[in-house]
Amino acid sequence: MDKLIIRGRARLKGEVDISGSKNAVLPIMAAALLSEEESVIENVPNLWDVQTMVKLLRSLGAKAILESGVLKIKPGNHLKPFAPYKLVKTMRASVCVLGPLLARLGEAEVSLPGGCAIGPRPIDLHLKGLEALSAEIQIDHGYVHAKVTSRLRGTDIYLGGGYGSSVLATGNVMMAAVLAQGRTVVENAACEPEVVDLANFLKKMGAKIQGEGSPRIEIEGVKKLRGVSYRVIPDRIEAGTYMFASAITQGDVLIRKMEPGHLNAVIDKLQQAGVRIEKYKNAVRVKRIGKLRASDVTTLAYPAFPTDLQAQAMALMTITPGISIITEKIYPNRFMHVPELGRMGAKIFLEGPSAIVHGVRKLSGAPVMASDLRASAALVLAALVAEGETEVQRIYHLDRGYEDLEKKLTALGATIRREKE
Repeated sequence: MDKLIIRGRARLKGEVDISGSKNAVLPIMAAALLSEEESVIENVPNLWDVQTMVKLLRSLGAKAILESGVLKIKPGNHLKPFAPYKLVKTMRASVCVLGPLLARLGEAEVSLPGGCAIGPRPIDLHLKGLEALSAEIQIDHGYVHAKVTSRLRGTDIYLGGGYGSSVLATGNVMMAAVLAQGRTVVENAACEPEVVDLANFLKKMGAKIQGEGSPRIEIEGVKKLRGVSYRVIPDRIEAGTYMFASAITQGDVLIRKMEPGHLNAVIDKLQQAGVRIEKYKNAVRVKRIGKLRASDVTTLAYPAFPTDLQAQAMALMTITPGISIITEKIYPNRFMHVPELGRMGAKIFLEGPSAIVHGVRKLSGAPVMASDLRASAALVLAALVAEGETEVQRIYHLDRGYEDLEKKLTALGATIRREKE
């Protein structure tokens, strides 16, 4: 198991390129199963989660090869309907193969998923949507058993419940519906750019989809899809992380190969905090000159402030004068990074779904332990500005979602190295 050793007080400066979106490419990889033909996906980040999905596709009988950011997937016509626990347990997005397998084969047996420890994330909405499409579903011994007697049937689906809209559930239902008989209307669909990217991939394959990016998606089922070439969108969460890295270190960083329009809420909050943002077509320059200003953040579904950048925002607020309040509306228990930031001198108090952050003059380097992917990023950001040396343990979480993080930060001026624990 690896750890990062980070020496603080570095001012980041320079340019950094953003990799392809992890949260977009994983469902797209699953969607490639909907055709027998080969699909070629470009701008694919080399991450643990991507490698896990490659292994899962291979276990299902598909050919999958990733080289230099290009992924070739050829499902063929001998797919297996079984997704084992040993692969699915490590990554929640593995459940995305459920819809494509059901649509292609008429059956699927998929282990209940795992992932980060950020609170309960049930797959009720996935199952609700697939059952509405006429699938018969049972959960037995930790596996979802789904089958359909002939062909999935389109219908009207309200994809809602106690957990609001769901990106993965919207994708799973959309992937199943594209091969269903008739018309499907999904209400309360997730609007995130990753859903739009999946819809664009499916449409290039020959699917008939309208309304992606809105709460109402209409799908007209087709009998067959074809293999295609497609380029995945940039990772907006990685881009946002580097924006906060520049802000927290009083840096001056040009973040390239990204979509500024995907981060309007983040840009707005950084500007409120006193950070200068210059927007370009596919880049932003993040520069901090003066003092930071306290500001409040509430995480909500897109296009509001994303929950996946909540921890990074909190890291910035720990050294922001005054009191800032973060309210987590997506995953109310997503505050496992708070005790670790406290070890570095942060003053944070939890009250229900809110964290009250009292800015301190400085943070101090300390041994800390990562609990999940985005919490790991927050600890790295705090370490960049802390006095002395910080040891971030259990960084396998970072490898799940950030491509070459230490190399990119080193190129910007950080003093950071990877070691074996």
